[in-house]
Amino acid sequence: MKLQSALNFSHTLLKQTINPGDTVIDATAGKGNDTLFLANLVGNHGHVYSFDIQKQATDMTSALINKNGCTNQTTVITDGHENVDQYVADEINGAIFNLGYLPTGNHEIITQPQTTISAVQKILNRLAKNGIIILVVYYGHPGGTTEKDQLTKFVENLDQHQFQVLKYQFINQINEPPILIAIQKR
Repeated sequence: MKLQSALNFSHTLLKQTINPGDTVIDATAGKGNDTLFLANLVGNHGHVYSFDIQKQATDMTSALINKNGCTNQTTVITDGHENVDQYVADEINGAIFNLGYLPTGNHEIITQPQTTISAVQKILNRLAKNGIIILVVYYGHPGGTTEKDQLTKFVENLDQHQFQVLKYQFINQINEPPILIAIQKR
């Protein structure tokens, strides 16, 4: 067995949790790769809600979804993930966040701890039993450590009787490698 990167491990966890017909969230659409990955997991009878505050990101995501024929099971939304409750009324089986900035975009536009925590709280309120929230925390940029620290404090205080929280991190690598946090509802 080879240890996986945080991003690859996030996909492993999602593959083991998400089923055809499920409702899922890509809270940070970015280039659309996770949205497409989730669309393939939920199939034609499930649904992916994909959020990003940057039109550049939602345009790239929409183009990728269109190119791969996944438009029926995907809704791409140009809005902050903290507004998830305004768009999704269904029970949620899984969600993924890639925190930080859009690699091809303006590096000064970053995810913020208050909106990320608000989105996580709202998703937790609708999370199905055994559902999972994945947070891939990129923190090697200005503001990243603050978000990582506040998010870590938040998840450490989740009731262990309701949620299991996993932290997956390489500790001997330079340049602040991403950290994966997984929250699963019991």
